[in-house]
Amino acid sequence: MNIPISGTHFGLSAGDYHATIASVGATLRTLEFDGRDLVVPFGADEVRPAFRGATLAPWPNRVVDGRYAFEGIEQQLALTEPSRGHALHGLAAWLDFAAVDRAADSATFSATIEAQQGYPHRVEVSVAFLLDEEGLHTTVTGTNTGPSRAPWGTGPHPYLVAGDGTVDDWTLTLPADQVLTVTEDRLIPIALADVASENGGSWDFRSPRRIGDTFIDHAFTGLERTADGAATVRLTTADGTGVAMVWDESCPWVQLHTADQPIPELNRLGLAVEPMTCPPDAFNSGNDLIVLEPGASSTASWTIRAI
Repeated sequence: MNIPISGTHFGLSAGDYHATIASVGATLRTLEFDGRDLVVPFGADEVRPAFRGATLAPWPNRVVDGRYAFEGIEQQLALTEPSRGHALHGLAAWLDFAAVDRAADSATFSATIEAQQGYPHRVEVSVAFLLDEEGLHTTVTGTNTGPSRAPWGTGPHPYLVAGDGTVDDWTLTLPADQVLTVTEDRLIPIALADVASENGGSWDFRSPRRIGDTFIDHAFTGLERTADGAATVRLTTADGTGVAMVWDESCPWVQLHTADQPIPELNRLGLAVEPMTCPPDAFNSGNDLIVLEPGASSTASWTIRAI
C-alpha cells in the first residue's frame, strides 16, 4: 500500500467546503471554502511542519522542563521542544489514528495513548470531524481506560488563513480580557495581566484591528461569550472576507501565535488559533486541569468557518 507519509487521507465535502484529514495525529491537513484556503496546508508526503492542524492531547502547549507531580508522584516527560527544554503539545500528535466511522461529510478517528514514562495512564482519544454549511466541526473526547486517575487537557493547532498576504495584513478580533505573560526566552508562564495595559496594549484585540508587526505567542482568557457560551476569533482581509474559529465553554483558554519563522517564505503565513481546555503548564499549576477518573470521559469542541 502506498500510504502518504502524513498518514492515510480522508476527504470530506459539504457545499462549498472541502477538508482533508490525515490519520497521523488526526490532523486537519487542508480546509478550503469555495477554493480558498482557510488554514495553512501542507503536502501529503511532507512531515507535518510546526504541528499544523494536529490534535493535542493529553495536554496542549507546554509542560515546563517536562517535569510535574501528580498525586504526589514526580514525573519526567521526554523533552520534545529541545530549544526551550519543555515537553510540547502532548503525546497524540504522532500517533496513527484509526478511522472508526466514515461518510462523505464526516469521519471519526481513534487512538490510544498507552501508559509510558512520564504519563503512566491509558487514555483513548476520539476525534470526530463533521463538515456542513456552517464549517468544519471537531469534537475531541478523552476516555480514561486505565486503572488510575489521569491528568488531561486538549486542543487543536490550526494556522488560520484570512486570504491573500500574511498575518501582518489581516485584521484580528480576539474577545479576551486577559493574557498570560511568559518569559521571553523559554515562554514559561508568569502571571495573568489585563490586555488593555500589558505590553502597551499591543495584545488587546477586543476591537478589530490589523495585526501589523505585532508578535504573539501567548495564551488568553477572560473570553467574551454569547448567550449559548460560544467564543469567536475572527481573522479578515481588507475586503471583510476571512475565517473564524468558534468554540464552547469546554475551552476557557486560547493560544495565539503569529507563526514567526526565520525563513522568509515561511514567516507569518498563518495565525495559530488554539482553543485549550487548560493553560500552558497546567500539569504544574493545576489551573483548569481536568482529572479523568477511571472510566470517565471529557469532551471539547470547536468549529472553523469561512467569513
